[in-house]
Amino acid sequence: MSGTNAASGAAPCRFAHYFVICGIDTETGLEPDELAALYQWLEADRQGRDPDTAATGENFEQSPLKRTFKSKVLAHYPENVEWNPFDQDAVNMLCMPKGLSFRTQADSREPQFHSFLITREDGSRTYGFVHTFYEEVTSPQICSAMQTLYQMHQAENPSSATPSSSSSSSMDSLASSLDEADSPSSSSCRSAACGGYDASRDTLYVSKALCLITPMPFMHGCRRFLSQMHRAVTAASPPPLPLESYVHNILYEVPLPPPGRSLKFHGVYEPIVCQRPGPGELPLADFPLGQTFTLLGVENLVQLFNCTLLEMQILLYSQDYQRLMTVAEGITTLLFPFQWQHVYVPILPASLLHFLDAPVPYLMGLQSKEGTDRSKLELPQEANLCFVDIDNHCIELPEDFPQFPNKPEFIQELSEVLLRYGISPVGGAPPTSVPTTTTPGSVSTRHPGLKSQQALRELEDDGRNGNLGGEQLAVLELLQGNATLERLQALAKRTGVRVEALRGVGGEGEGQGGRTAVEEEELRNAKLNVQLREVFASRFTTMFADYEAFVIQSAPDLESWLTNREQMHNFDKASFLSDQPEPYLPFLSHFIETQMFATFIDNKIMSQWEEKEPLLRVFDGRIDKARLYNVRAPSLRSSNYQRCTVLKESAQAIEQRLMKIDHTAIHPHLLDMKIGQGKYEQGFFPKLQSDVLSVGPTNNNRWSNRTATAQRRKDRHRQQTEHLTLDNDLKEKYMQEARSLGKNLRQPKLSDLSPAVIAQTNWKFVEGLLKECRMKTKRMLVEKMGREAVELGHGEANITGLEENTLIASLCDLLERIWSHGLQVKQGKSALWSHLLHYQAREEKLEQHQAESPVSNGPERRKSESSIGMPSLRASVIQDMRHIQSMGEIKTDVGRARAWIRLSLEKKLLSQHLKQLLSRQALTKKLYKRYAFLRCEEEKEQFLFHLLSLNTVDYFCFTSVFTTIMIPYRAVIIPIKKLSNAMTTSNPWVCVSGELGDSGVRQITKNILEMTFDSAFRPHTHIDAMFKCQNMGKLTTVQLGHDNSGLLAKWLVDCVMVRNEITGHTYKFPCGRWLGKGVDDGSLERVLIGELALPNADEDFGRGCRTPDMQHSPGQTRRVSITSMGGRGYKPTSAQIQEAIGEAVNSICKHFHKPEKERGSLTILLCGEVGLVGALELFFHNGFKSARLFQKTVFVWDFVEKAVAYMESADQMGDMQETAEPLGLTCVSLCHYVSAINSSPRNIGKDGKFQLLVCLGARDRLLIQWLPLLVECPVIQRMYEESALLRDRTTVNALIAVLQTLHDFPITLEASLVKGIDL
Repeated sequence: MSGTNAASGAAPCRFAHYFVICGIDTETGLEPDELAALYQWLEADRQGRDPDTAATGENFEQSPLKRTFKSKVLAHYPENVEWNPFDQDAVNMLCMPKGLSFRTQADSREPQFHSFLITREDGSRTYGFVHTFYEEVTSPQICSAMQTLYQMHQAENPSSATPSSSSSSSMDSLASSLDEADSPSSSSCRSAACGGYDASRDTLYVSKALCLITPMPFMHGCRRFLSQMHRAVTAASPPPLPLESYVHNILYEVPLPPPGRSLKFHGVYEPIVCQRPGPGELPLADFPLGQTFTLLGVENLVQLFNCTLLEMQILLYSQDYQRLMTVAEGITTLLFPFQWQHVYVPILPASLLHFLDAPVPYLMGLQSKEGTDRSKLELPQEANLCFVDIDNHCIELPEDFPQFPNKPEFIQELSEVLLRYGISPVGGAPPTSVPTTTTPGSVSTRHPGLKSQQALRELEDDGRNGNLGGEQLAVLELLQGNATLERLQALAKRTGVRVEALRGVGGEGEGQGGRTAVEEEELRNAKLNVQLREVFASRFTTMFADYEAFVIQSAPDLESWLTNREQMHNFDKASFLSDQPEPYLPFLSHFIETQMFATFIDNKIMSQWEEKEPLLRVFDGRIDKARLYNVRAPSLRSSNYQRCTVLKESAQAIEQRLMKIDHTAIHPHLLDMKIGQGKYEQGFFPKLQSDVLSVGPTNNNRWSNRTATAQRRKDRHRQQTEHLTLDNDLKEKYMQEARSLGKNLRQPKLSDLSPAVIAQTNWKFVEGLLKECRMKTKRMLVEKMGREAVELGHGEANITGLEENTLIASLCDLLERIWSHGLQVKQGKSALWSHLLHYQAREEKLEQHQAESPVSNGPERRKSESSIGMPSLRASVIQDMRHIQSMGEIKTDVGRARAWIRLSLEKKLLSQHLKQLLSRQALTKKLYKRYAFLRCEEEKEQFLFHLLSLNTVDYFCFTSVFTTIMIPYRAVIIPIKKLSNAMTTSNPWVCVSGELGDSGVRQITKNILEMTFDSAFRPHTHIDAMFKCQNMGKLTTVQLGHDNSGLLAKWLVDCVMVRNEITGHTYKFPCGRWLGKGVDDGSLERVLIGELALPNADEDFGRGCRTPDMQHSPGQTRRVSITSMGGRGYKPTSAQIQEAIGEAVNSICKHFHKPEKERGSLTILLCGEVGLVGALELFFHNGFKSARLFQKTVFVWDFVEKAVAYMESADQMGDMQETAEPLGLTCVSLCHYVSAINSSPRNIGKDGKFQLLVCLGARDRLLIQWLPLLVECPVIQRMYEESALLRDRTTVNALIAVLQTLHDFPITLEASLVKGIDL
């Protein structure tokens, strides 16, 4: 096998794929950074200026030392690796995100380190580690070009040569906050022309970057290797071997450590050790989590972690690239076993700032300019943004989102781990455990004013990280690499003599077990990393211990699963949530809707047919292990916090690997090179000989041999399976499509950044948003319909559950993202509310202009039959906005936008309102760029159509969320239209009750009769009253009564209508009976049960179609047929009566089996049309001798009263003495309840009293004890026919058995039912 093949064949197993050098190209000279120009073009476009004029011409306002120039990849070795093709543009952009920067001898020139990553199309990642330093510019052309630029700058800005504009504060390609610390000392030593450049006096330096590109994030190893390479160049004496030897060694001779093993390889001066976790351990994460916690503090970090899990938009902000990378990688590492599925760009180059416009979840890092105020940072959308200001140790969170379960205990456990390692859980302070070596120039005492510089200085520069100051470094460089000295040292170690002084100088004093201080620090970091990660991982192991039980495996094979992936229901969310502890639900209901959870479940399903995804394998292993120990412990169901139990073992595993090195790579050695090339010149990185670095060694080492064989075996296997299964390419395509369902692109293309590419990216976003809208609305409908289909015929058909709330919150988030895509200029945190305010301003102006000819803000709702007597409500965008604006409880624009969406959705006007809003095209054009989603006509239409489909179901998402607001209600009392029954001289009153409270008794002014005409111009009279009270939720009952005063005191009421004037929901409370003494059952007060009135079918397209309606309240028909009002009409058979009782009891049982938040109104199930009271009334009316000739009508309550009177008299005469004790007590309770009802101050009439007795008996579990007493009572023979159900022992026993089932449930009665009853 040729050398080249060996190199490429072994690539998957190689530690590093490329070694890259970036810097200034002396051939092409100084070129302004094209990306900076593109950035200016984009900025101009964003601000609405002419982009073409903005991007032309040089920028002479800025000193050339502060400007950025084009950097180039000067060399990369090898040319290409087939597994990981070299992307020159991307690597150049990420090695030097701000281009080249220049310094003079007066500026700080500390070398810097940062990392980056490139995410490929399939989601796999490549890591880059960059060491940037300053090298003297020797090219006279470049020096003179810089001089010319500086003179031109001075000519343009004569005032700029003042000391204040010192270039040490310039933002360069590393823009680290370290520079701030150097500026006072450096500026003091300079002339008045400070910050300028004079070729005759100043030495010019330019940035250069050395970079390693690796398949795995061995951050510490790469950092140490690169810093040793740089040291070899700056040291007084040349390195032991030519630099090519070390580069060749790390590219071709250092393998990746095998899983679960450690590997030692050699840098220029010291060996470097790295280790890789085993198959059952958490995957490799080498970025120091301790530093992430130090920068943000535990509380902030847990909040950031929560936002990441809920897939919000996350923007990290810092001056230091390495901090951005450390926090981004830290957070994504902690997600195990889940993976971030969206845009992930830890370092966003300046030219890609337009990407912050992405209307998708993202995790991006933005470099802050020194001294930039956060308030000046204009972000396209902030409604769902978590902004992390790393340097100031603070975060800004989105408005309302559920908290992570057991957050206080979780924070406590993390804090304990940090404190064991001497790190403050508060954040903003550097680690304190290991004493820092105080070099002569450093500050040893902490001073609050220097906190940030000092923290970073200590983190980055102290002896623990192998960095040394001044003289010590020079001494060390002289001593290191000296073969004689090394031999002496080895001899001294063998004989037990300590060479203290030398170790002190190196800052590498050996710690425990003969490790250097740097190794100690790395071990400490690795142990802290793994322990922190274990605490996070154990939370998920506890929360998802039983997730497998809810995975739905419905496909017979992978192919059919992938083809139908989008239609498949993969996870039983409802059952999963019902199995979780109550406090976890708000978080879990949001989390199981995320893309990362969906992908996790997809991976689980696909693991039936292909190898398990590594993270899933580790996670499942942990769950199996937990099961072994506690066989489905009940603790997994409880919300008690379970601490992580494997902290010690995980740290020990790492320590053992680092103590006992498993593999040592080949030492760097002399290569077959041309003599005389690459001569050592201190301070300059030489041009390396490419011929020796472009190919690896011939196939002589073990590991490349091994991988080549493995590769051949793989190829053979692939060829065998190719013709057996699906064509591989097709399968791969399916796989990609299935995996990318619901995902957007992971990382913007870094190489080609023409406006055309940007337009293409935006088009992808538009398509993604539309797809997301389709999926979300479909999911909302299925969720609603699914529940309601189950509930047909019983209980209440509308759920107000946790899951529904989650889906609506995610719809609000989607609308915010759509409205913030392609905004011209951002105003306020909510793009949707900002648009609505613009619309409101325009419409109100129009209203003023056209005051004489009123303009409708949209179609007016027509009056429907069901709302006779109700003035119609206008369906107006502006009106709904005004309702929201008048709500003092909502303080922010984001909150107002969400409230407006909820209100429109509840009114079934969301699609119509948004259509109205977007119909003002001039406004949309003014606010949005051409590529914005809202200006793509076809997509916009489809989007509105998807939203229109939500009108088919009923939502109470506004009423159920804003429970404390004041709402105006309108009550209309409609008398039956005959004779003068409409008139009453008494004083009527009304009290409306709902799920959240009642209105209190509202007196109605006498005879405010209004005359209205229906569609056939028949006149109607009614009483209309308006009142305002706190949100009562869904309305359940109305108590209607009067004081029986005056001549016309009797009143025949048809129904009461009550409307919520904000949401427009109208409830109808049928009555159909008299109120008055000496008429009907003598009631002066009735409790009416309500139902939501249907709007007319012709009202608005799509508004009439709706879910099955709620249970009806007692209407006239039932009352008339079962009460004494003539007894005419339909008489139910005994079988129908028994069935009705069974149904009523069944509905109540089902009510209590639902989750508490999803139960409807129990009052409807007790007193509604098909409720328990009505069914028992039918039972008691069967065979009842009610209508007597020439006598007044008899009611069931009369029978109860006579039975009680008989019992009481029998008791007094002593007949009850012989009865068994329990029976005597039961008798006492029945008498007590009946007398309490009779002595109540309320005039509720005889039927109302019977209703009350049944409700109280059901509540207090006494009904089945009372029934035998009534049956045994001799009064029954006088008042019931022989054939009556109540006189049939078998039927009564069956009834008792049915009612017995209600004893399992805690029945609570609404206050409106039991008001005034004193038991």
